[in-house]
Amino acid sequence: MSKKAIATIKVLIADDHAIVREGLRQICAGTKDIAVSGNAANGSEAIKLAREANGDVMLLDIVLPDRSGIEILKQIRKEHPQLPVLMLSIHREDQYAIRALKAGAAGFLNKQVAPSELLAAIRQAASGRKYISPSLAQELANQIGFDHDTPLHETLSDREYQTMVMIASGKTVSDIAAELSLSVKTISMYRSRVLVKMKMRHNAELTHYALKNKLVE
Repeated sequence: MSKKAIATIKVLIADDHAIVREGLRQICAGTKDIAVSGNAANGSEAIKLAREANGDVMLLDIVLPDRSGIEILKQIRKEHPQLPVLMLSIHREDQYAIRALKAGAAGFLNKQVAPSELLAAIRQAASGRKYISPSLAQELANQIGFDHDTPLHETLSDREYQTMVMIASGKTVSDIAAELSLSVKTISMYRSRVLVKMKMRHNAELTHYALKNKLVE
């Protein structure tokens, strides 16, 4: 009797950098059970891809030029709850991972992880399980049963949080606007909201808070 053929896991990639998309495609191409069946360069394309490509797992960058990856994640989870989404980021896990998991992500991966870890995460997500790294598991364990008031930064929307982290990283409003393909006026509005919600007066206080809470390096 012949062995049953291994079902191929169809992966969808959403990242605004062509070189990243190609690198991920090559990693998947080196396996017998994983193949890339579609890619997108921004949030709108990612939503369209999820609707049309019939994928098994999506790899979604957390920072996209038109919309926050977290916002895209929430919409995809609403429209396609059966599609596992693994979030990719250049940022450390403790900056965005828990927020992504709360929004419905199947896992969170730093873009510097080894290819073997990426493939393991894809297979795990395709099987219906969440992928959590040992370091993130420890962070989650530390939060369980820890009685404290909700940190101020957890009251921020996803875009407000992203703006705060970028300000605390030393970027100007103009820098942030250019990177996120938004107007300076829009970013200034987000900054104002952040200051109000965080009960702070200026960027220096935001930066101090972010450093103290290890939201930036």
